[in-house]
Amino acid sequence: MHLDELREYCLSKPGVTEELPFGPNTLVFKVMGKMFAACGLDEPEPRVNLKGVPEKNLELRDRYDGVIPGWHMNKVHWNTVYLERDLGPELIRELTDHSYELVVSKMTKKLRAELAAISD
Repeated sequence: MHLDELREYCLSKPGVTEELPFGPNTLVFKVMGKMFAACGLDEPEPRVNLKGVPEKNLELRDRYDGVIPGWHMNKVHWNTVYLERDLGPELIRELTDHSYELVVSKMTKKLRAELAAISD
């Protein structure tokens, strides 16, 4: 999967914005102001940091060369996923969905209601 494909996929989700809060080389995707994905724009090999459940994160790291502990993130809750290694586009979309859903599940009722209103 190319970085531009991931960008389009993230932006297609309800309530998502893109920002450069850490400078011009790190693209961050947020849902209702909460980060669920971050991409280095100047990396030689495209990758994205995605949130995940700790047990599944460990399983993914054991199974795929293209999944490592989250770079510059809490390594228990975040993975770095290389977009052009051994994970297909479908799995990358699934992991992106999971990260998005985890962040949404931790939102306040008010924010989830606002997101639901956007989604309808």
